[in-house]
Amino acid sequence: MSKERGEALPVHVHQGEERQDGLEKANENLRSAQAELQRRWQYLAEAQRLSHSGTFGWKVNSGELDWSDETYSILGLTRETNLTLDLVFDRIHPDDRERLRLLKGLATKDGMDLDDEHRLVMPDGVVKHVHVVAHAGFDSSGNREYIGVVTDITERKRDEKERQALSRDLRESNARLEEAQSVAHVGHWEWDLETGVVVWSDETYRIFGLRPQERPMDIATVRAIVHPDDRESLYGGVDVDLVAGVNPVAEFRIVLSSGDVRTVHAITSERGRGMSDDSEKEAFGRPRKLFGTVQDVTERKRSDEERQSLSRKLEESNARLEEAQRVAQLGYWIWDLETNRVTFSNETCRIYGLKPQEDPIDLETIRELIHPEDREYVFENAERAVRDGVPIETEHRLIRANGEVRTVYSPGDLKRDASGRPYQMFGTCQDITDRKRAEETLKQTQFYLSEGQRLAHIGTWAFNDSSHYWSDELYAICGLDPKSGAPTVEEYLALVHPQDRASTAENIRLMQEEHRGFDHIERIVRPDGQMRYVRCVAVPVVEHGVFKGFVGTTMDITEQELLTLELRREEAYLAEAQSLTHAGSWACNLVTREIFHSSDENARLYGFNPSQGPIPFEPFYNAILPEDEQTIRAKLENAIIAGADYDVEFRIRRTDGAIRFLRGIGHHSPSQEIGEYVGITMDITDRKHAAKERERLRQLEADLAHINRVNMMGELAAALAHEIKQPLAASITSANALLRWLAHDPPDLERARAAADRIEQDANRAADVINSLQSFYKTGTLPKRQIVDVKEIIAEMTVLLRGEADRHSITIHFEREGETPEIMADRVQLQQVFMNLMLNAIEAMKGAGGKLTIRLRSNPEGRLIVSISDTGIGLRTENDEQIFAPFHTTKSQGTGMGLTITRSIVESYGGHIWATNNQEAGATFHFSLPSKVEASA
Repeated sequence: MSKERGEALPVHVHQGEERQDGLEKANENLRSAQAELQRRWQYLAEAQRLSHSGTFGWKVNSGELDWSDETYSILGLTRETNLTLDLVFDRIHPDDRERLRLLKGLATKDGMDLDDEHRLVMPDGVVKHVHVVAHAGFDSSGNREYIGVVTDITERKRDEKERQALSRDLRESNARLEEAQSVAHVGHWEWDLETGVVVWSDETYRIFGLRPQERPMDIATVRAIVHPDDRESLYGGVDVDLVAGVNPVAEFRIVLSSGDVRTVHAITSERGRGMSDDSEKEAFGRPRKLFGTVQDVTERKRSDEERQSLSRKLEESNARLEEAQRVAQLGYWIWDLETNRVTFSNETCRIYGLKPQEDPIDLETIRELIHPEDREYVFENAERAVRDGVPIETEHRLIRANGEVRTVYSPGDLKRDASGRPYQMFGTCQDITDRKRAEETLKQTQFYLSEGQRLAHIGTWAFNDSSHYWSDELYAICGLDPKSGAPTVEEYLALVHPQDRASTAENIRLMQEEHRGFDHIERIVRPDGQMRYVRCVAVPVVEHGVFKGFVGTTMDITEQELLTLELRREEAYLAEAQSLTHAGSWACNLVTREIFHSSDENARLYGFNPSQGPIPFEPFYNAILPEDEQTIRAKLENAIIAGADYDVEFRIRRTDGAIRFLRGIGHHSPSQEIGEYVGITMDITDRKHAAKERERLRQLEADLAHINRVNMMGELAAALAHEIKQPLAASITSANALLRWLAHDPPDLERARAAADRIEQDANRAADVINSLQSFYKTGTLPKRQIVDVKEIIAEMTVLLRGEADRHSITIHFEREGETPEIMADRVQLQQVFMNLMLNAIEAMKGAGGKLTIRLRSNPEGRLIVSISDTGIGLRTENDEQIFAPFHTTKSQGTGMGLTITRSIVESYGGHIWATNNQEAGATFHFSLPSKVEASA
């Protein structure tokens, strides 16, 4: 049954309803938070879009990138793009890419924060400037990641360049203004009516008899300088004019500190007005600042008597003025603000391409003559001047009726009636087309000059007692910042390399004291530590016999100087190489017998002294032996006729009488004149002698090979006897077994067959041992012993094996300790011993190079001890005697009989051979031989 309304429900039902309400409330809060989060993300995305700033994340280990939409937009990519660091680096400007790669490496290694500006190159070629700031941290897994912001600062960079250009123009304009004031003796001033502070230009100070910027000015100080009789009228008149809304103009006297009285002319205008209180019900209040000019007109006042004379000439002067306006292309105009019509002077009409006329011209007619692109600017400027009551100054283009475009400069000022209401504007118009073209040409010329200096690495400079100028390229050459200004002499000398500083300082001293130019090369060390070679040229400037200063150039010649040094080193190396190889180089014309080049070594080959100067062709040619000259002449003539190269060998008689063998190689290029050759001459005397020695050594090698085969035969026979004895014994045993199996009744044929197979195998093994002897067998005679010089045998083996040692970068050294005894031995067999041991030593050092040392000494018993050491891999077995066993070898191509034969030869003379490992590297083979006395006994 259902419960009545109002009857109490169970507790768990109330708790379920409360949890349901709580869950619904939590869901509502979650949805609200999600909506708020979505709204904030939208705000963030819009903020990034407006500020051109995007966010990004970079996981260093995985290379994973996470970008905001604005980051994609800045880099010109879409969300569908597969982001990689390589793709990002492809966007980076080539000139910035390597620096960014280094920065990435540092960030990956050190985890430092990033703050960098660089350029991006978009697919359409547009270059963007971006500013990247990122902080290094770690994600939840402990892996390093960067979170950062990338901002498109392209517009900011462009604005910075424009501001710098405007700042430079402003400085130049101020400099010109100061110069103009100095020339015209006109100064300017500004008076802050609220603070009473007065600011003067340098020329104003000079007019008032003070040094420029000698002390700060205020109105009380200025009032004290004004002549007492003129003070009240001056300042009272200014106040009246200001109230009347006109620019005050006054002439008054001033009293200088020297007591001299000067008359000055001052023109005042308002800088700005402050709004009055509402209770006063005025449109404008008192001006906040006054600006004006002051001119010393003392001389003008003193020439009042001359003024009347000048007045009579005024008409003539006016005519000249008209002519001057025509020549200077300077006219005037009058704009009637009430009728909105303009009156042009004759010159102004000519500038506009109109016929001279006295009647006013409608303003719309003038509007049509102004270039369409400048029209709005000109009239807005004019309306602003009328509205604000300020002078006008415009520069614009106009189009004449014939289509010609001219550029004019037109300043103007308002004229006011007695009530201060502007009724007219008067101005001038000057055709500055030629000047603008000249300025453009000058800018272009300056650009070409600057670019030429940059490409040629040449900077220019000017120096005098009052100023010092450096071009931008000179700052770049020296690694200095142009903002710091040109360095002083002391600062520049600090840049000069310490080894060049004294000579450079002396040149500068002579330049300053004696006004002497110079041209020298010096080294400088930039602030970054890089050393550069520079060539400095200074030229004194003298005008009308008066020294004005210096102008000069500084050229970066580092590359040329390094090439020159490298060339000198290579020439020295070539000369040394020619000296070591006894090869000289030359170039000459064999037809005209004119020598263009002959190296020092080429002269020394013929016995001439190269320090005595150039040597003509005849002494070289006349040194050829007469019996070789005819053959050489024929070969040279044939080569000249055919225009071919030649290679000849001949003998010469040097100036000291020595006969030398020379080899000459000449090369002729088709582009050269007939008979012109370049080539080398080599001294081959030692090679000729070596050829004879090689023939003798070749015969010696043949004899040693013969003895080697004979000795090896003896060892093989001994080994053969041992090896054959084993298979023969086995064959006899198998034969006996075969007979027993056949004697059985019935015969055991299976076992008999197995025994027969073993007999066959043993017989084949014995045959193989015999076959191995065939390649070593050769009949010979027994060796004869005689007294031999071991040192001579060592020298012969060293010469014989020198080539093999050199191929493996191995040096051979011979050492003898005291006197050594003579021995009785067969010379060829002893040569074989040394050859086997030296070849083993060379084999041990192949691939690594090393040192082979042969030592001779005698022991207390009077025996000869020979040690042959190497620095190779050493012995690989603990049993030193095993290496002398027949057929034992550690080499893939070895026979295992070399050391066996060596031991047999040594022991046949009553000697002994053994081997030891060296303490550091390699092994040493020792053998002893009895002396001559011991052997004969």
